[in-house]
Amino acid sequence: MAKAEKKAKKPTASKKPTATQSMADQNVNTKNTVTEDDDLSVERKLTSLYKLQAILSEIDKIKMLRGELPLEVQDLEDEVAGLQTRIQNFLLDSKDFETVIGQERIKITDSNALILKYKEQLENVRNNREFDSLSKEIEFQSIEMELAEKRIREYTTESKKIKDTIAESKALLIERQANLQSKKEELDEIISETKIQEEGLREKAKQLETTIELRLLAAFKRIRKGTRNGLAVVYIQRDACGGCFNKIPPQRQLEIKQSKRTIVCEHCGRIIVDPQLAGVE
Repeated sequence: MAKAEKKAKKPTASKKPTATQSMADQNVNTKNTVTEDDDLSVERKLTSLYKLQAILSEIDKIKMLRGELPLEVQDLEDEVAGLQTRIQNFLLDSKDFETVIGQERIKITDSNALILKYKEQLENVRNNREFDSLSKEIEFQSIEMELAEKRIREYTTESKKIKDTIAESKALLIERQANLQSKKEELDEIISETKIQEEGLREKAKQLETTIELRLLAAFKRIRKGTRNGLAVVYIQRDACGGCFNKIPPQRQLEIKQSKRTIVCEHCGRIIVDPQLAGVE
């Protein structure tokens, strides 16, 4: 009787899952985890991109405060450098004219001395041949003196023009240097007011760039470079692209909202994100 009861109470073996079933369950769990991670990864990428865009837009606003001042300063610097070079060239030309005028005056002095010498020799000529020869030499030296005097007059006129141009250029240079100094001081004042803020923003942008994969970052910079307002990442505004304001189909809006992949505008090529992801109600 006791043996019979022991047989009746013998526990039944629990049914263990097969190896195939265990692997299948594991694969399903892994697949779900990977999909969720991928979606989260895309959403993080888009969030990082939008944050980077927001920081760079703030830097652009700071640059806009400076307006055209940097370009004006650069133009004035170029003009000042050009005027300085021009004045130096004119000074060299003026010096060359003075040298040539001095040489022509020496020619006049030499010719005058020869004429006096030939005239003295005329008093002691012995025949007509010597007289004619000396007379021709005197005539030749007289022509040389006239030519030298003509050149002196021409060179003096040109030299005066150059000196007048140098004086005008120097006056203009002083004016442009004063303008340049004023513009520089104005620009330096604006830069000093925004320097700390801009440096902080640039540091944040630099740190944020390290969290974005290189391929996506390169695409972002390429898109940003190709736009007038520097916006590479925008959010949906009134069912339209926040960059070019072309309407976005409802199905595409749903895909953007899901943030499962990077979607660009069909019209302007900007990356579009969901307003909620951008922190816009």
